[in-house]
Amino acid sequence: MTRFVSHAKNGQLAVTNIASLMLAIAPLWLMLAAVNTSAQTSDNVSSSTATTSPASQTMLGVDNVGDLQLKWKAGVGTIIDQALGAPLVVNGIVYSSFLDNEPMALNASTGATLWTFAMVDSGTPHTVANGVFYFVGEDGNLYALNASTGAKLWTFAVGGSRFNVGQFVVANGVVYVGSPDGNVYALNAGTGAKLWTFTTGTGATSFSFAVASGVVYFGSTDNNLYALNASTGAKLWSFAAGGQVFSSPAVANGVVCFGSTDNNVYALNASTGAKLWSFATGEKSSPQVVNGVVYVGSAAGYVYALNASTGAKLWSFDDGVFPVGPLVVADGVIYLGCSPGLCAVNAGTGELMWGTDPTFGFVAAVENGVVYTASGNSLFALNPSTSAQLWSYTVPNITTPNGMFTDFSLITVEDGTLYVSTATGVYDPQQPGDFASQWVYAFSLGADLFLRINPSSATVHQGDLLTYAFPVWNLGPANAVHEVLNTQVPAGTTFDYVRISGTPGLGTCTTPPYGGTGQIVCHQNGSMAPNTTWTVRLTVKVTPPAGTVITENAATMADTTDPNLANNTATVMVKVQ
Repeated sequence: MTRFVSHAKNGQLAVTNIASLMLAIAPLWLMLAAVNTSAQTSDNVSSSTATTSPASQTMLGVDNVGDLQLKWKAGVGTIIDQALGAPLVVNGIVYSSFLDNEPMALNASTGATLWTFAMVDSGTPHTVANGVFYFVGEDGNLYALNASTGAKLWTFAVGGSRFNVGQFVVANGVVYVGSPDGNVYALNAGTGAKLWTFTTGTGATSFSFAVASGVVYFGSTDNNLYALNASTGAKLWSFAAGGQVFSSPAVANGVVCFGSTDNNVYALNASTGAKLWSFATGEKSSPQVVNGVVYVGSAAGYVYALNASTGAKLWSFDDGVFPVGPLVVADGVIYLGCSPGLCAVNAGTGELMWGTDPTFGFVAAVENGVVYTASGNSLFALNPSTSAQLWSYTVPNITTPNGMFTDFSLITVEDGTLYVSTATGVYDPQQPGDFASQWVYAFSLGADLFLRINPSSATVHQGDLLTYAFPVWNLGPANAVHEVLNTQVPAGTTFDYVRISGTPGLGTCTTPPYGGTGQIVCHQNGSMAPNTTWTVRLTVKVTPPAGTVITENAATMADTTDPNLANNTATVMVKVQ
């Protein structure tokens, strides 16, 4: 079984490209421990031709998504509940928050664990804002952690438990959170200090917030949609629907839209709360407003497109499934689970563009013209125009005495890398004999690095200076981020100097002292475009007598996945005459 879940211990770590390369050149890499860290960067250190800006990004699209490869996977806990949060990726850190497991942060390049918060298991939801990681613990507290270190900054007792704590949102330095006691709290995002409290008419179990133009909008189980002054908590207005309001409000162009369990979708004046129109849909999902059109799914199996100003029905689509799951609207297309499986509907006309195999059900993401979905225990990337399969990856499934499942979170795509959380195991992993696990996977386009060593002369004499050039080519297809060259002063020589060719300022090296021996590590400090080179030059003094063969070897790697490790190492021999 496959499911997408929209909400979100140290474990095993598999880093495919780095681990394999290190095994291939273990003797060279083991010498890293002996590097003289007191060595400095030479003024001659610089960088090469056609290096891209560190801010440049590799974009995943229809033309290259088929080249995605596993970059790393990290085990992040033993599953208790199948609630998966889509990985949050901020400033090179992946934040993982699985229901009933400890929140943790991973290095986005390697998957290595940066920190784990072991004080409490996580509930849902979670977010990162202004260097702070926020989540609701299973103890009903809202936690704020330093996003870089995992250190606890503050907590606030929301009340209840992880199952009935309302949603929260961080906006303009304030955290707005709902509580099962019927209150909405506004907290200082930096300190956790309570700024104000607003009490609804009942013990609410869920709030979904929208913050726009200094106003906080949210629905409640007391059948009302509320609008509060975001700074003071003063009620600006409320609107009583005919049923409970679990829907997320959508605010656009002075109109707020929401759905209610009374099977209607409503549009109100966002400033006054005056009703503009309502439409009976048998509403199931929260409405979305895109380009003046309200799109909403219904429990009756229909998708509606309504004029946002008047509520007039523009079209409806019968998805053949009861009820409609979440809608994804992107680039003029609506994606949804339907009959036969996954459907793409023209957002302007309501006409079916295509439907997939029945095993596909929901959209994990639509990013840069690529549709991501799943079937069984496999991820897929589809062409948005034709539904043709562009890429797939199968995660391990686990069979236990009580069955098995594979859950996928929604997908995050950041800087050319695809991140997804998975849970594999059984429906009730607390049964004896069951086993389950949770993982975060990262997939990226490869950057094939190609290394050679070119000595300045095929023959040398005792006392000569010998220069080795180490050109590293990026054969693509992706940018190579943070290349590293590892080599050493070869036996029979002593260190003279090192330099990196090209524009100054984009490379650093750690070296032995002048006249010494040992390891040399050079870093390319940016992102190198395909079909460009980065060259390190090492000059040494030849000390052995005639007849000696001097052997030099080197290896290169980068943060970016390398699909071909066979050309990442090189060796050259020079004979002393």
